[in-house]
Amino acid sequence: MAGLMYHLFSSTSLLSLGLFHLVSSARSHLKSPQSYSARPYHPLPFNDHHHRPFVRNLQLYLLVFFLLVAAAIHAVSSSTYDPLLKGHSAVHRFTSLHSSAVLLLFLLLPLSILLSDSLPSLLPPFPPDLAFALASAAFYLLSSASSSSAAAQTSDLEAKCDSLSSLISALSSLLCLALAVNPKLFVADLGLGASVCLQGLWVLQTGLSLYVEAFIPEGCHRLLDVAKGVEGSTKCDLEESKLRATAILDLVFTIHVMFVVIIVLVIYAAVAKSVGVRRLGSYEPLPTIVDRDRETNSHIQMKSLTGTQA
Repeated sequence: MAGLMYHLFSSTSLLSLGLFHLVSSARSHLKSPQSYSARPYHPLPFNDHHHRPFVRNLQLYLLVFFLLVAAAIHAVSSSTYDPLLKGHSAVHRFTSLHSSAVLLLFLLLPLSILLSDSLPSLLPPFPPDLAFALASAAFYLLSSASSSSAAAQTSDLEAKCDSLSSLISALSSLLCLALAVNPKLFVADLGLGASVCLQGLWVLQTGLSLYVEAFIPEGCHRLLDVAKGVEGSTKCDLEESKLRATAILDLVFTIHVMFVVIIVLVIYAAVAKSVGVRRLGSYEPLPTIVDRDRETNSHIQMKSLTGTQA
């Protein structure tokens, strides 16, 4: 149950972050396409002067909290004791510590932005290209950690989930690197938000596939004796069951990708409609005035023609 709760916690955090980034990036691009430049952080559009610094940076404070909790969970998990594994497993210990260290590296980004915003005399404004470069390095290390975890896993299902998660992190790293080189790439900025959403959905799917009986593929089962879920809590009995479970996970991953693409299209269309209504709103009275002028001119011409005939 603890493992499932952690996956739900991580999934909610990643989905919220990805959706907010998608909406903010699309809105920023559609409002001013010529001056658009990707930003690693979008402040909340609130004008509360009394709590303005805290409210505008609420996303960063939440991100710091989520990263601290996730890093602490991985650090505690590295010391998990299980009698069936003859005490502390060295592989599980170091992979968990690796993940915790990568999360602490991610933690440096929001902390640096908060310090530069609240104490500009101590830390100058954080350049967006530097932030994207650091994020690219962090995502690359996260991809490496997931890949190493997949290689060391004794659970076939968890190894497959970790390998697909590694691919998503590698994609995020590549997109961040592209934005660090050229922050005008709106497609890369939108893709970054989509990759974070995809990671959130896949974390949720991983938790369901490993800890919920209804989502575990047929032919695979949980090892109920492994109370803590350390290293291989889900096993497939036969090679055929393993291949079938792998194919199912590939199919589910493709469905998640399609779902994220639909989310991106819907968000972009909704934001475009919102921004478009605002743009056209100030021009609506003009056609009415022009039509009235035309009607007036036509009446004047008719009167003048009538007078001439008379």
